[in-house]
Amino acid sequence: MRHGQPLSHVAEARWDALRTLALPIAQAAVAAGLAWYLAHDVVGHRNAFFAPIAALIALGIATTNRPRRVVELTLGVAVGIGVGDVLVWGIGSGAWQLGLVVFLAMAAAVLIGGGPLFVSQAASSAVLVATLVGGHNGSRFVDALIGGAVGLGVLAAIPGNPLRQAQRAGRVVFTELAGALEDAAAALEARDVAAMREALARARSAEPAVGRWRQALLAGRETALLSPLHWGDRSRLLAYTAAAEQLELAVRNTRVLARAGIRAVELDPQIPSELPAAVRRLAEAVRLVEAGLEQRNTSAAIEAATAAATLATSVLASDPDLTAAHVVGQVRSTAADLLRALGLEHAEAVDRIRRAATSG
Repeated sequence: MRHGQPLSHVAEARWDALRTLALPIAQAAVAAGLAWYLAHDVVGHRNAFFAPIAALIALGIATTNRPRRVVELTLGVAVGIGVGDVLVWGIGSGAWQLGLVVFLAMAAAVLIGGGPLFVSQAASSAVLVATLVGGHNGSRFVDALIGGAVGLGVLAAIPGNPLRQAQRAGRVVFTELAGALEDAAAALEARDVAAMREALARARSAEPAVGRWRQALLAGRETALLSPLHWGDRSRLLAYTAAAEQLELAVRNTRVLARAGIRAVELDPQIPSELPAAVRRLAEAVRLVEAGLEQRNTSAAIEAATAAATLATSVLASDPDLTAAHVVGQVRSTAADLLRALGLEHAEAVDRIRRAATSG
């Protein structure tokens, strides 16, 4: 127990952590056992410990297991083991031999074109080969390839749900973006500069969440490409990827909107009620975009985004010299981003916003 937490809360948190990692743990256990069986019992390598080690290194226990990462790790381990085996067989082992083995393994990995992960795994594996007693007959190189292949196979056969993981990462973005817009609407309504600054901070905090979402989508697309179980998710993951690009723009525009809102609150003694209403309608549109992508029904989200643009434009039409005119422009821009996130082409999204402005 920490900080006086009840034991039941600690136990619940640990159980939640175990449930979160249940799939990676199961993947690791299956991969280790299968890699040993193939290298030891099928191929006949007596000391086949490198096979399960390579399988576990390749898989790891992480929030996302990217197939490209598994391949890179596997090749890095195999290169390090292969170089180490050849050199130790020829020059023996010792301090200077270890240094030479590591140098050449890393150099070989770089020449092959490996990235930082590839190179570091080659070095680590070379150290293992140079310092562990065992036969230098190429069996460990084969074991590493077997282990990596098993890790990749397990990832394909027992994958996480890439669509669900992408949706979970996206939910944070939608929640923070909608929340920032709602906070901005309330701050405009109350003419509260401090609250508007908090809305700006919240909009900024959504930017790292977009990055994590895009990484989850990249991992998900690789998993769906590899695993037959999720081939049917590929088109939806592509749609989410396109949406994520537009939501990143929407987050940036919301940040600009909040900065413009600070200026408007500071300088304009009277902000028309329609303006915070438009921003609030935009927040509703963000939530409807999320629902529309999940349910593949975008009509409500399109209506909400265009309604927000119409409402904001009506404010500017009644007062062209409005200090908050920049806020109106950002409502329109963000609404267009949301339409693009729903799959509308650029020209169609712009046309809808223009027509909304005309009707406003």
